[in-house]
Amino acid sequence: MKPMLSIMTLLVALALVTEAVQVEEGGFSFPLDAVKKLEELMGVDMTVKQSPRLAKTSTTAVCTNPDLPAVFLPLCKSKGAANSFFRLGFVAARADLCEICAFAACTGCL
Repeated sequence: MKPMLSIMTLLVALALVTEAVQVEEGGFSFPLDAVKKLEELMGVDMTVKQSPRLAKTSTTAVCTNPDLPAVFLPLCKSKGAANSFFRLGFVAARADLCEICAFAACTGCL
């Protein structure tokens, strides 16, 4: 019985840690997993240097996409959403750095 309790405690702790990383942008806070999903929806290679102004067209497409996580809907309605999405895409492209708190925008990591 004790090994089972230890395993369950470990699994719960692991689940809490993986959901703990938050990315903060423009007064909003998003789970890192949602930011990774956003990068997929944007369909932009963020490792290539681009202008945030070019992201304007993809913002409308992303915000109307039914697969967009609901946590981003308030951001879609905010002023400056294109720049925020651009910065979130940049963080998502380097999510491994976010998981070790190399970005100031990432909180809750170990």
